[in-house]
Amino acid sequence: MAKQDKAAKKAAAKERRGAALARVKQIFEAFKMQRREDKLLLPLMVGAFVGVAVVVFLLGMIWGLQWMFLPVGLALGVLAAVIIFGRRVQATVFSKAEGQPGAAGWALDNLRGRWVVSQAVAGTSQLDAVHRVIGRPGVVLVGEGAPHRVKSLMAQEKKRVARVVGETPIYEIFVGNGDDEKQIPLRKLQTHIMKLPRNIGPNQIDSLENRLAALASRGGNAMPKGPLPQGAKMRNVQRAARRAK
Repeated sequence: MAKQDKAAKKAAAKERRGAALARVKQIFEAFKMQRREDKLLLPLMVGAFVGVAVVVFLLGMIWGLQWMFLPVGLALGVLAAVIIFGRRVQATVFSKAEGQPGAAGWALDNLRGRWVVSQAVAGTSQLDAVHRVIGRPGVVLVGEGAPHRVKSLMAQEKKRVARVVGETPIYEIFVGNGDDEKQIPLRKLQTHIMKLPRNIGPNQIDSLENRLAALASRGGNAMPKGPLPQGAKMRNVQRAARRAK
């Protein structure tokens, strides 16, 4: 029994080391790819690292503790560089996804926290779509595509949802870069949703999900789940961006 436990622990440790190595490799590949496309990446990362380290070191000199502050400054410098890397990668990912059918659905699937995302609950043959998100704000309907078609889809879906959610708030979001001030750029979609007020409790999310699951999608063809493929490297950049944030 003891031998089996020891073997299991070794296997688990080996698996963890393998997973950690794979993550490091993914991040390194993402860094190389981003560096090829973003000439400012390395200067910004180096500048952030050096700048933060120097500032902390100088602060330490005020109390004569500069050498004790130096390791802290180096650690904070690394953190600043990683944050810049993550944000630059994320910006590149969103710029490549911008305008692709299903891009909003992909962004919604990458929301952090407890969200129930149903992609393309309504759509058209032109790949316009309305996606539904259930979370603490209530029900969030996200439309993407041609504005004149999406508005009609949105109105129909909101009417259907309102029949079963009672007084639960329903938010409408249109994704785009047009002149309409109601449109939210893809890169700001996640932040916009995360800032919505918390109107319902966690237990109510399950109840809403069960009630809305009974609604059958009508009035259009299903869309691809997420933006059109950009290749395996693109997916690696997306994963690295989420880890670096």
